[in-house]
Amino acid sequence: MASADFIHHFSPPADESAPVLLLLHGTGGNERDLLELGRGLAPRAGLLSPRGKVLENGMPRFLRRLAEGVFDEADLIARTHELAAFIGEAGGRYGMAGRRLIAVGYSNGANIAASLLLLNAAPLAGAVLLRAMVPLVPETPPTLDGVPVMIAAGENDPLIPAESTSRLAEMLRGAGADVAMQWSLGGHQLAAAELVAVRAWLDERFP
Repeated sequence: MASADFIHHFSPPADESAPVLLLLHGTGGNERDLLELGRGLAPRAGLLSPRGKVLENGMPRFLRRLAEGVFDEADLIARTHELAAFIGEAGGRYGMAGRRLIAVGYSNGANIAASLLLLNAAPLAGAVLLRAMVPLVPETPPTLDGVPVMIAAGENDPLIPAESTSRLAEMLRGAGADVAMQWSLGGHQLAAAELVAVRAWLDERFP
């Protein structure tokens, strides 16, 4: 199904108190890529999972890049607000008004989730950023007072410089977000222990 030009999947939450996870896949993924992950992290949560609209060599992404780790900032800003508009429309369509919406993004998806936060583009209750870097430096600092954010990063990630991840954490903290960092010894792939930590964090922050 398509809405606001996004192909997407939606699964309703189990009950009235459960949050909704906004699942944002990495390069080459689609709207089904993170469903199993989402169900494992928060079994009661609803799942809203759009497919990125940018194609890079036929692989879906959420934003355009000029080179590895170098984003087209004008495109990033436009894509971020486009995604925010989709979130708003989906909220009305699926009766999510008043629900806590938590972004869970991996790699490219984590970068646009970080952009949603840095641009104050969508009313996120929290975010899990898996393998994220600084997507942009906003002209106006965001206001993220108390918003819980967990960042999981690999110390040996060949694609995401540790310095950029650390700088993102400091930017979010500077905006008032409550940031937890989870470092692993691995690379770009996620480790099982990290996902256990993310689930525990979600259980504590969003019971």
